[in-house]
Amino acid sequence: MPWKASSVVEERTRFVIEYEQGLHTMAELCRIYGVSRQTGHAWWKRYCEVGLDGLRDLDRAPRRHPNQTPATREAAVLQLRQAHMRWGPRKLKAVLERDGRRWPAASTIGAMVARAGLVIPQRLRRRVQPYTQPFAAATAPNRVWCADFKGWFRTQDGERIDPLTLSDAHSRYLLRCQAVDKTDTARTQAIFEAAFREYGLPEAIRSDNGAPFASRAIASLSRLSVGWMKLGIVPERIRAGHPEQNGRHERMHRTLKQETVSPPAADRRAQQRAFDRFRREFNEQRPHEALGMQTPASVYVPSPRRYPDRVPEPDYPSDMQVRRVQHRGEFSWKHQDVFLSETLIGERIGLEPVDERYWCVYFAEFPIACFDSRELMTFALPEQNDFEMDEAGEGDASPSPAPHPPNEPEPKVSSMSPV
Repeated sequence: MPWKASSVVEERTRFVIEYEQGLHTMAELCRIYGVSRQTGHAWWKRYCEVGLDGLRDLDRAPRRHPNQTPATREAAVLQLRQAHMRWGPRKLKAVLERDGRRWPAASTIGAMVARAGLVIPQRLRRRVQPYTQPFAAATAPNRVWCADFKGWFRTQDGERIDPLTLSDAHSRYLLRCQAVDKTDTARTQAIFEAAFREYGLPEAIRSDNGAPFASRAIASLSRLSVGWMKLGIVPERIRAGHPEQNGRHERMHRTLKQETVSPPAADRRAQQRAFDRFRREFNEQRPHEALGMQTPASVYVPSPRRYPDRVPEPDYPSDMQVRRVQHRGEFSWKHQDVFLSETLIGERIGLEPVDERYWCVYFAEFPIACFDSRELMTFALPEQNDFEMDEAGEGDASPSPAPHPPNEPEPKVSSMSPV
């Protein structure tokens, strides 16, 4: 005859039924079933309160973990994340801790965001080694400003938008984010002049080789860069096809696109309002890991070099020959016209002798070309447009010695100031 098996719940059920029918006292039933009187009374109490379901085994897991984040704090995390869907856990933690209280670790905040379904999936990108050398010179605010036109797009009403962006490479402070009607010199120069008046003058401005920042003229000069050089600003140009040399600015463009262009606004005015909101948030609220979770506004300070009321004319030392570029881009040399660049029409240039034949052509303090006084021709300095790296990893646009025509002895070239 097989043994008759019964479950714990069945035994408890018989226990309370027999007690309810008055067949035995509590003490007798506890002795029969081999349990203590405290256990018997507990079963009877649970049966009276819940019924037969109260005789099942209860969950022994603690109702609250001692290290569990309070619900109010978790709600604050999720509220901040919903307001800034592109901020990661470390940025959320940095902003929350501004009130002086301690908050959970970034990994815990990330888990909260994931549980709430507030994670935006991203396409996997191939990882490469970080490219940091071009930014080694940006050791302080206003050492290098970065400028570029973000790729154009259309608003919902079909109008084309060309945003011009200008940032400080050291602090990441976004100085300008302005949609222009046309990417020409006049409109671009007006935006730069407004930035100069508000923040002062930088030491250098880094851009690509496109218009209006550069041209195909000698030394890649443009009317815009000529104005910078008159103010003592070094125009730095990255190599063509190497946006990583302006990587900090390009990374900002990625965030700008995510926050303001996906999707675009209804019209131009609405799009500019979106740019203005992004600029305030980017500068004053959004913490940056490269700044130790500080905001750009807390790191950036205006330049002590103020924008002058009148742009000064270039001044040259007495040992230079000074000429003015005429209406066709030519300067006069011993009653002969020598072409230099139409970009410099109306500007004064200086010529420093290298030897009896060759001269170095300067505009302001910058060497821009070489002049062959025998052949009455000018030619560019070698690698004038290349952004070279020295051993310390600091950007340098210093020109190489002047080239010489074929079948001629190489001239002796004196030292030149770096462009």
